[in-house]
Amino acid sequence: MSHPVDIHVGKKLKQLRVLRGMTQTEVAQGLGISFQQVQKYELGRNRISASKLFEISRILNVAPSYFFDGLDDDSGDQGVLDHEATKIASMLTQIKDERLRGQIRTFISELASSDVRAN
Repeated sequence: MSHPVDIHVGKKLKQLRVLRGMTQTEVAQGLGISFQQVQKYELGRNRISASKLFEISRILNVAPSYFFDGLDDDSGDQGVLDHEATKIASMLTQIKDERLRGQIRTFISELASSDVRAN
């Protein structure tokens, strides 16, 4: 049985990897391991050692503490996006025109607000 911390760290790894537009293979190559091992990390099946977590943080350009953000929250998954939201965020970051990105954010915000009112 996986420890909740390992699951949380794995979810954060997957979320950030997708946001950065990287594949499991690319992360694995940076670490000198197989993509299957990265897969196990992301699922929380294998615990990430401190040294590997430090290397991962360098590859993904975040502080190692990023992977522990939200652990103290009662919800458990606070700050972890679902797969669909992560894909959308990744696509949004690829749009270079800041004005267009702002329009898309406004559009999404209006849709979210109208959905709340409809329910």
